[in-house]
Amino acid sequence: MSRPNLVSTRKRLLFIIIAIIFLFTALTGRLAYIQLYQGRDLQTRAAQQWYRDLPLGAPRGIIYDAAGNIWVDNKDVFTVYVRPRAVTDKPQTAKILSDILVLDEKRVLESISRIISEVTLARKVPEETAEKLRVLNLNGVYLTPDTQRNYPQGASFSKVLGFTNIDNVGQNGIEGYYDKFLKGIDGFAFTNTDLTGRETDKTVTRFVPAIPGFNLTLSADKNIQAFADFAVLSAMQEWGAQGASMIVMDVTDGGIKAMSALPSFDLNAPPRHDIDLLNALSKNSMIVDVFEPGSTFKIFTTAAAIEHGLVSGRDTFYCRGSHLVDGQRIRCWRSIGHGSQTLEEGVKNSCNVVFMNLASRLGTDKLYDKLLDFGFNQKTNVDFYGESRGILLDRKIVKNIDLARIGFGQAVAVTPLQLITALGAAVNGGTLYEPYFVKTIEDFQGRRIFDRRPKAVRQAISPATSAQIKQLLENVVADGSGRKAQVAGYRIGGKTGTAQKYGTDGRIAQGKYVSSFIGFAPVENPKYAILMLVDEPAPGAYYGSLVAAPHVGDVFGRIFNYTGLLPSQPAEPVPTVTMPMLIGKTPQEAAAILTQMKLAFEIAGEEGIVESTLPIPDTVIPQNDVVLLRLSG
Repeated sequence: MSRPNLVSTRKRLLFIIIAIIFLFTALTGRLAYIQLYQGRDLQTRAAQQWYRDLPLGAPRGIIYDAAGNIWVDNKDVFTVYVRPRAVTDKPQTAKILSDILVLDEKRVLESISRIISEVTLARKVPEETAEKLRVLNLNGVYLTPDTQRNYPQGASFSKVLGFTNIDNVGQNGIEGYYDKFLKGIDGFAFTNTDLTGRETDKTVTRFVPAIPGFNLTLSADKNIQAFADFAVLSAMQEWGAQGASMIVMDVTDGGIKAMSALPSFDLNAPPRHDIDLLNALSKNSMIVDVFEPGSTFKIFTTAAAIEHGLVSGRDTFYCRGSHLVDGQRIRCWRSIGHGSQTLEEGVKNSCNVVFMNLASRLGTDKLYDKLLDFGFNQKTNVDFYGESRGILLDRKIVKNIDLARIGFGQAVAVTPLQLITALGAAVNGGTLYEPYFVKTIEDFQGRRIFDRRPKAVRQAISPATSAQIKQLLENVVADGSGRKAQVAGYRIGGKTGTAQKYGTDGRIAQGKYVSSFIGFAPVENPKYAILMLVDEPAPGAYYGSLVAAPHVGDVFGRIFNYTGLLPSQPAEPVPTVTMPMLIGKTPQEAAAILTQMKLAFEIAGEEGIVESTLPIPDTVIPQNDVVLLRLSG
């Protein structure tokens, strides 16, 4: 062999060896990649050829009230699965399933005849129905346990609790806001089968148990919520109102003890067929909607003026029934005027003129700064979705007439939650607390993972100013328009409110009002605050003193009895008087008679003579009652 041929052969041999080494290295690398990086995935795919898995729904966490009573829990239900290849007699199986599950037999047969490994036939099947299927032990038909949310109180607290969808996912309210804590982790049941999906003779089922969700404890109390529910329903029925709502709050820490509103719905049967209706009924207007507060807002104008040293108990004001601001006449609610008044009398009588004067003394910047200190025009940061921040005019565009109206609760909009939170700061010594619903969160083993501490946002006013506000508001209930909120033996403070409503066009809706009362107790050591709103009560009887205050007093009385709060003073009997005949008299004449009899009164109408009264003449009433005069004009 010649030398050139030998060299050529060696080169070819070397090339072949290098190619073999390269291929071997590539194959080794590929095997290593499969083993190290794709091994688990391939094992899973292989297992899927031999196993069928069914999900085991995780029970959502339980929701408790402040006293440890169950407010929301779960009930056992089942999901029905069918593996078509394992069904031996499809027509007969379809007939049995359709009869028991109340389904269309033709559709059931179509479903279980499909060339598919598994089909979900029904969900949220009640336990008694599932038991009928379990006894029959049909080939290819399987039951897996699941849970469905259960609301033992039905409609109570519905706008706060919220609800879940069919997959047990929270949709709104507490259920939605805390869904990641409540939902838990689903488990699985694995069953080995042959390649066609049929169970083998040596079938073994393995379980991966579900992990329950975390449990919540709320600040709210089921009994106090029941008191609020009763008050709201009573007000709706008594006054033929379009709606009514109530919030009860602990002013010492911002905890919400109750929140009730009508119209509402049963959480166990939400109207899912009508999305618009469901959205309307589930919306929590006490947090997401705003309203013009009216006279209840005078509390904060007063607090601002006292805090800035711009008013004292020695100051006097004069009300002629209206006040002139930049050439425009703004009426007081009492068209005949209140005459000369001190600050105490102005608050007690809710005289608009007094608060227009206070707003003028403060000026825009001082009033606005204090309103912001009270939390207005900003979210409270309550643990709930969709909260509104309220509406306050940009201070740069506020005119004198705007300032005057803001002073007595017009030209401003707040949420009910903002209002009661601010009241808490006004009477608890001046501290604005962040309101909340959920107090603690625990896992299913009872280990606490969250324990809320009261969050003080800021000092809105000084303790000295707060003490003066408490006394002024106590006078309103003891001897003013809030008398119907009295509870014998207890010191209660509060403020009535009557605000006009606005239509969709932004104009005042004639004859439509929101009647309100906001109160706190006991005055000597404030613990509870209550706000009640009655939306569009019957025409002619729309004052908060008549419509809302009595129901707030009723709830206070029930809370005192339930909590064992002792009275702070002797419960002296209230003398009674007979309602005089005032029909045909002028408002001035009627007012003089009622004042002499120590009766408070409201006037419906701008002018004319007294056309009717509530209560009617000759009715025996408490001497400290509030009556209504309806004028003919």
